[in-house]
Amino acid sequence: MKIAMQGVRGAFHEIAIRKYFKGSEYEVVPCPTFNDLFESLQFGKAEYGMVAIENSTVGSILPNYTLLRESGLKILGEIYLKIEQHLVALPGRQISDIKKVYSHPMAIQQCQEFLTPLRHQGVQVIDAEDTAQSAEWISREKKNKVAAIASRLAAKLYGLEILEESIQTNKKNYTRFLIVSSEENYNNRKLNGRKLDKSSLYFILPHEQGRLSEVLSVLTFYKINLTKIQSLPLVGRDWEYLFYVDLNFDDYEKYTQSLNAIRPLLSELEILGEYPKGDKVYEN
Repeated sequence: MKIAMQGVRGAFHEIAIRKYFKGSEYEVVPCPTFNDLFESLQFGKAEYGMVAIENSTVGSILPNYTLLRESGLKILGEIYLKIEQHLVALPGRQISDIKKVYSHPMAIQQCQEFLTPLRHQGVQVIDAEDTAQSAEWISREKKNKVAAIASRLAAKLYGLEILEESIQTNKKNYTRFLIVSSEENYNNRKLNGRKLDKSSLYFILPHEQGRLSEVLSVLTFYKINLTKIQSLPLVGRDWEYLFYVDLNFDDYEKYTQSLNAIRPLLSELEILGEYPKGDKVYEN
């Protein structure tokens, strides 16, 4: 079983894969970008993909919603990983030795409280493509005065030491990951006793006054819990919006009835996946 992820070995995507697919035999397929990840599934280079979709600190990763919608892939499940960011460097280094810190912009944003005093001391904080890739580069190039913000797994894989643990500002910092695959794998999946109680979908509203309010009222009537709504304007279609929505439900039949009830109110509706609500897990 091949599972694609964005980033190099040691990325948080790999930790999410280890947690979700624990006990299964698989091969990780690292991809430079999320575009490459989705293409690897579409062209048969991997059967499954692990995709970060939102973070509790910095919000939704909007380009990944677009990639998912345009790919035709389905969501099989989700997992919430508690993200612990660590300052890592070559063995024997001290924080006072560090002149530059590299990491992904999202990781840097998550660690602003820790990084601000370092900036005032003259340390440069530099955006990089990936957290784990920054760690790998320091290890490979033997960068003595450089540190990275990365996972504990990345530090272990690349022989680095943790100079400071858990430097993220929000200590309850979670990233939500989606497990995506082909429609064939989606239809043949095994739920292992877990029930379907969550749905991700998108819909498009016509430009008519009060239409969104009507849709939300119908969902409320059927006791469907809307846990996320993300709107984006539709390019080339003035004043029309696309909404990505997550729904929780206890009764699958009522959930199905609610979708049938809102369809006449919408220009378009597509289910991206129905799956069991994801667990919250820790990095270590």
